Amino acid sequence: MTRLFLIAISLVMFACASPQKKETVFSPSKMLDLSAEKIKKTSLELINSDEFLRNIPKGKIDWKVVGVKDWCSGFWPGVLWYAYEASGDEELRAEAERFTAPVKKIAYTAALDHDIGFQVYCSFGNGYRLTGNEEYKTVLLAAADTLATLYNPKVGSILSWPIMVEEMGHNTIIDNMMNLELLFWASKNGGSKELYNIAESHAKVTMKYIVRPDNAVYHVADFNQDTGEFVKGHTHQGLSDESMWARGQTWGIYGFAMSYRETGNKEFLNTSIKLADHFLEKLPEDGIPYWDFDDPKIPNTPKDASAAGVAACGLLELSVLVEDKVLKEKYFNAAKKSLEILSSKEYFSGDKNKALLLHSTGHLPNDSEVDVPIIYADYYYMEALLRLKKLEAKNN
Repeated sequence: MTRLFLIAISLVMFACASPQKKETVFSPSKMLDLSAEKIKKTSLELINSDEFLRNIPKGKIDWKVVGVKDWCSGFWPGVLWYAYEASGDEELRAEAERFTAPVKKIAYTAALDHDIGFQVYCSFGNGYRLTGNEEYKTVLLAAADTLATLYNPKVGSILSWPIMVEEMGHNTIIDNMMNLELLFWASKNGGSKELYNIAESHAKVTMKYIVRPDNAVYHVADFNQDTGEFVKGHTHQGLSDESMWARGQTWGIYGFAMSYRETGNKEFLNTSIKLADHFLEKLPEDGIPYWDFDDPKIPNTPKDASAAGVAACGLLELSVLVEDKVLKEKYFNAAKKSLEILSSKEYFSGDKNKALLLHSTGHLPNDSEVDVPIIYADYYYMEALLRLKKLEAKNN
């Protein structure tokens, strides 16, 4: 009787335990596979190669598209190149080539703004890195020369928004740090050495005038275009001039880490570290930044998954560049945690729509792209996953 009783108890315990599922372990490889499959399906449904994905409005499933002159035009072909890199799928390579080709005109058209790096380096740059196509290299070199036409030697930086000169004077924004990689690359791959000097000078000016004493950043710095004198720092997309706009902070983290990698200037590395530490100190408990860290409506204000993706890329870059083992682990683990959260059901879209990530915020003060999928969030998410996968393979 006792034996039968024990067996019965055991069966009951097994029955209670069996429905419990093991927690899913985050895997960059798995997320890359899921993402590449979704990206391929989306691309094969697109007819016009001169229309580029930008955002998915609230309540919609399909992407809203823009033309090649939009500052985001390079991100969709970049996403395709990352999907090809992750999968090796030749159909994805063909799709990447299809959407990269129309961006060529940006390299040979008078510069409208500083976004040439986002447009051309994210598309042709990734394409050249993965294929070695010499035609891509030619386009990249031309794009670098076009971007350099916006440089003002009196200020020492690249003009970000020519259309805003009348209102702001010579203006330089923190986002522009990301476009310097095109100039650094070109100077080392057949372009003028002056491109290196322009990029280095721009990073120094940004470090001096946009990075604030509190280790946050202004979005914009205005200068007298004739004398080069600094006028003021302010915001365009953040809450206020002295607030901490999340994506701006992450452009700084990534941009200064990249500038250190290209120049060896320790001041750039130290600046990236300061910005990264400040960012990590201010992160909310769930690990994804609000659109602006100083919004008084927190926690009832939108998040910005795109800032988390950019931060993950910058932190992984930092983890490779710093020599201190404690810092290496700190930045690597922070980036991995961010990607794990972005890969959760709260942020990874699954079958909700055709994007990869939910909950990005573009320009809240202008009520533009608030709490929606945005293409550059997907781009930096894919880049960060690939970086993480390679680093884990290297460390194991």
